[in-house]
Amino acid sequence: MKILHVETGRHLYGGPQQVIYLVRALRDRGHDNLIVCPPGSGIDNAARQAAIPVRNLFCAGDLDLPFAYRLAQFIGQSKPDIVHCHSRRGADVLGGLAASFADVPAVVSRRVDNTEMRIVAALRYRPFRKVIAISDAIARELRDRGVEEERLAIIRSAVDVERFEQVGDCARFREQYGAPDGALVIAAAGQLIPRKGHRYLLQAAAALGAAHGEFRVLVFGDGYLHNQLQAQAESLGIADVVTLAGFREDLDDYVSCFDIFVHPALAEGLGVAALKAAAAGVPVVGFEAGGLREAVVHDETGILVPPEDAGALRDAIATLMDDEALRASLGLAGRKRMQKDFSIATMADKHVAPSTSWRQCSSGN
Repeated sequence: MKILHVETGRHLYGGPQQVIYLVRALRDRGHDNLIVCPPGSGIDNAARQAAIPVRNLFCAGDLDLPFAYRLAQFIGQSKPDIVHCHSRRGADVLGGLAASFADVPAVVSRRVDNTEMRIVAALRYRPFRKVIAISDAIARELRDRGVEEERLAIIRSAVDVERFEQVGDCARFREQYGAPDGALVIAAAGQLIPRKGHRYLLQAAAALGAAHGEFRVLVFGDGYLHNQLQAQAESLGIADVVTLAGFREDLDDYVSCFDIFVHPALAEGLGVAALKAAAAGVPVVGFEAGGLREAVVHDETGILVPPEDAGALRDAIATLMDDEALRASLGLAGRKRMQKDFSIATMADKHVAPSTSWRQCSSGN
């Protein structure tokens, strides 16, 4: 089968990385793949490094109708059996439109759990024969918005578990961020935007004080809240233990160097960052929100607390700081769960399984 993947995100965040995982696995299973993406984007570079064929098309967003026209033309020229649209920014609305123009069946992956109006959802998903939700939480949202059960499939995101079994140079990593010997490294990773909830992590860190030992908080990711979060850390008096470390393309090399991973998102499709931490054997603390309830098993692979409760978040972090054995047991259970339920092979097989295949479903047109 020849599959044309459309991913219009600029950076190699969790979603585009999932596309690379999927394409590699599909290629190993004998399928031909081609990725359409913006020139110079994170997935453009990653795909070329992985020897995955790429076609560059610039996309300015959901209103970039010329992109839909150019994509429809390219679909007609390349003649794929199916178009798989991955990202929301331009790829789903315009990708579905382009596939319809070219008269090629299309599927779409939905990775976020935010609410949208029923009429918007009806227009967004109408061209697609299958709508793939990466979590039960997203699937519930899609059902609520009128997506028919026969068009809906749940395929959770995957994590390269073997990749995270490799331990990076933790001494060098800790030195880079000023973490002295004996200090616990509490890390978070995600865009610096409101729904990621970093403000609650800073509140929790301020409440920890010195009673639970020395620690450093490392927040990885970029976003427009950077200055606001830096100001919050300073006002809370914790600027000396908090580092807003920015986006690191090589962060996967050092996830195993974390002692605790905190994911305080208020809304989350699934939480790929939490999956990576679990694969690296790091216990996860987070809010019981959206798909994170599927990424983390409370009291088995991590600790989940009520959303927006900085006090409960602080208590959960403190519990792990005080109990090295608990950190180890939760981390080990998380890694085993990733190996069993979130492997790349499992994700790829579900994409081509008869129950998921676009051939088994009538068109949404």
